[in-house]
Amino acid sequence: MTGVHVIGTGLLGTSLGLALTRAGWTVTLADASPTAQRLAADMGAGTVSDPEAPAVVVVCTPPDVAGPMIVDALRRWPDATVTDVASVKSAVFEAVRRNVGRPDLDRYIGSHPMAGRERSGAIAARADLFTARPWVVCSDEDTPPERLAQVVAIAEAVGAVVTHLDPDFHDASVARVSHAPQVVASLMAAQLRQMPDEGVALAGQGLRDVTRIAASDPGLWTQILAGNAPEVATVLKGIRADLDAVIEALDLRDGALRTLAGAIAAGNEGHDRIPGKHGQAPAKYADITVYMDDEPGSLARLFADVGDLGINVEDVRMDHAPGIMLGSVDISVLPAQAHALVEGLTARGWWVPESELEAAAEDPAGGSTTATHDSPLVGTTTEEGQR
Repeated sequence: MTGVHVIGTGLLGTSLGLALTRAGWTVTLADASPTAQRLAADMGAGTVSDPEAPAVVVVCTPPDVAGPMIVDALRRWPDATVTDVASVKSAVFEAVRRNVGRPDLDRYIGSHPMAGRERSGAIAARADLFTARPWVVCSDEDTPPERLAQVVAIAEAVGAVVTHLDPDFHDASVARVSHAPQVVASLMAAQLRQMPDEGVALAGQGLRDVTRIAASDPGLWTQILAGNAPEVATVLKGIRADLDAVIEALDLRDGALRTLAGAIAAGNEGHDRIPGKHGQAPAKYADITVYMDDEPGSLARLFADVGDLGINVEDVRMDHAPGIMLGSVDISVLPAQAHALVEGLTARGWWVPESELEAAAEDPAGGSTTATHDSPLVGTTTEEGQR
């Protein structure tokens, strides 16, 4: 492969250039903004250039202009394989199909790395952005194997895990796992705009979890939602129906509690389908809460002690107490290791809530599937699985 030409030096384009350059590939860059492409080059993502014959062209522009840019690339470099990283696939493919014939269409292979950040632009780029993330490749029986291999090689070179999906199935899937969640997170966060500071100060980890992605770029997400509008609308209509049922149930008429419990239980079922570590089936962990002073070195000492105990941390969450320099860390471990972790940390002087000491004493074999937090900082929660 003689070189990869990246068009669009925002977050994804620059991150791709950084990752490929680090892997020893030759990368050239282009962007409508001279400043943006120079910044990406200065960061080490490649060289600003107009190549004569790149082997692969990767269009990393926003979804609403990806189609025309792909068509232009197919016409400009008649021997190149062209792919893109747009988060919607069907609409982009149709835009390309309407403007190029079959021989050129066979050179286009849509793809979508399931990676990103709340921040945008080249300055937010990272060479490890795609590491261990799914990279969807959309091909069919007419796709030339040698061109498909080129796109797969790029994804694997940056550490992504390739999965092959139909464009329509891809769009329906990302509407549920990415696009609709963005809308829900943004709407929830918007409810805080007029809330008094004293109320917002009560926010715990639950609110932070739900609203983390609400800090995303409005311009980019407007393009993404518009590009996948039918699928996102379908998901949101389903959420609206469920939400209407919950709102009606909050009148607490006969049967209302069943509706409320059913809504939470349905969420449990959906949550249990989210892949666990390394894409495996979700696992249930015991959660152990540890309180600590919010000062440099505390977290490092905690993890060092956990490591000395020979216990693997499956997941971790942090929260902070309002108004005082005190925090809590929820450490998720296999249930069979919970008792040893509680005893070991307590012996080393760590502050573990009494409820968890009692639970460990009652079940030293770690037979329960989860440990329930009983903490004024974290609230009562159970954790199971992680993505």
